[in-house]
Amino acid sequence: MLARIKKGLGKTRDAFKHKFENLFGGREINQEFFDELEEILISADVGVETTMKIVELHRERLGVEKIRERSAARELLKRQLVEMLESNQQTALALAASPPTVYLILGVNGVGKTTAIAKIAYRFAQEGKKVLLAAGDTFRAAAIEQLDEWSRVVGAGIIKHQSGGDPSAVIYDALNAALARQADLLICDTAGRLHTKANLLEEVKKIFRVIQKLLPSAPHETLLVLDATTGQNGLSQAQYFQEAVPVSGLILTKLDGTARGGIVVAIKDRTDIPLKLIGIGEKKEDLEMFRAAEFVEALLA
Repeated sequence: MLARIKKGLGKTRDAFKHKFENLFGGREINQEFFDELEEILISADVGVETTMKIVELHRERLGVEKIRERSAARELLKRQLVEMLESNQQTALALAASPPTVYLILGVNGVGKTTAIAKIAYRFAQEGKKVLLAAGDTFRAAAIEQLDEWSRVVGAGIIKHQSGGDPSAVIYDALNAALARQADLLICDTAGRLHTKANLLEEVKKIFRVIQKLLPSAPHETLLVLDATTGQNGLSQAQYFQEAVPVSGLILTKLDGTARGGIVVAIKDRTDIPLKLIGIGEKKEDLEMFRAAEFVEALLA
């Protein structure tokens, strides 16, 4: 598993390998060390606010633990980042006490939402679960077609309406179908763009209400998909979806496509939404449960 994550983070590792080697090259810790660490973290897309927090805490803990050699500081930084990423972190995907488990998937267009849905469906289908997809992004015709194609690839059923239809009606029919067919898992797609942000969020709220009316315990996960390559823009997306519904977890896609994987740390620090899944490739198998220790080891090894 660690080898797959290391490979997925290849661009980030290549971009910062020499910088980290120079930083932890065994020289005495001084102000230059903290300046270099700050520069590396900001260039890795950790963000200014989170970087300042990390550097100041690192300075304090180096003093408390009486660490004076840079080589020893690497292990301390690893522990520090793991603690930050594991804070309030419930990485396991929730499952209903009795089927169906319902996942509501959010995200703007272009973040890899449809592919993420397919990869989740594939994971559960491989475990022998009966999976049903709801094509709730009726505002983009291609989204319905893509999800339909993916349903065949991963071995899942699908409930869909015509393009331009009412998304809530699709979700309503899909949840009824999941109950009638005794499906183990229902994964609901949603729109990624309407004319305004307000319209999009109202649509998301409406879908949430429809699900809860039919099955009060659902959705068991409300997962927001963010694209790692968009960097700090993902933070604002997380914040405005949180305005509409309680987001229970994040899926960070395209980590293999960025040299600035530090965005993982920034998003966790700024939103405190648990990061549950990371996309590290284009294949249907390339979606991993997020494990902070493995991620940090892959980044700083």
